[in-house]
Amino acid sequence: MFPLKKSSEELSQIEEAVWPILTPERQQKIINVASKRCFDISVVLEGIYDRGNISAVMRTAEGLGFSNFHIIETFEKFKNANRVTQGADKWVETKKWKTTTEAIKYFKENKIRICVTSLEAAKPLHEVDFSTPLALVLGNEKDGASKEIIEAADERVIIPMPGFVQSFNISVAGALCLYQIYQSRLHKLGKCEDVTDEQIRILKAEYALRTLDSAEAILNKLKSDSL
Repeated sequence: MFPLKKSSEELSQIEEAVWPILTPERQQKIINVASKRCFDISVVLEGIYDRGNISAVMRTAEGLGFSNFHIIETFEKFKNANRVTQGADKWVETKKWKTTTEAIKYFKENKIRICVTSLEAAKPLHEVDFSTPLALVLGNEKDGASKEIIEAADERVIIPMPGFVQSFNISVAGALCLYQIYQSRLHKLGKCEDVTDEQIRILKAEYALRTLDSAEAILNKLKSDSL
């Protein structure tokens, strides 16, 4: 589900006043990234305690083009971490939820299938169809996904593990799942991205704004000069 909206007037203003200021190299990078974005797949982290794990999964998601990121904050306090997103948080669309119930309601109302990693009653990850809108849910470091979201899930999946250990670290599990989804969409659809030409135009404008700290001031001046 594409979350960004901009009017034709806003887009024209950004294209006129902000886009030309960017270097040709930056413009091309933005065009390349925007055209490869995927919004049908949402990444959902439920009750993660270590902010470092959130950062690591976010970096993987952004790097593979998955731009919808949801955080269900069931912890009042987080464990601080030295690991950072390396700027990934600037380029993904993050939505935060205070309860799992709210998040489930959102996904159900928007016809987004819920796919939860779980050790019980689960199918191997590679057997799931990732070609339609889906939310991949990764639970917390200690207990995994909550009973509430497991019961609400349309799919319960497991990463096949032939070794002695039963589970991966959240950041590793996220990377493995997202790369499998990326490859699955390439195989089934011939591409991972799902953006239209109009959505690419919106993304280009949005990324231009996020690139320049002075973008807001530039747009405000343009508006005042036009009065």
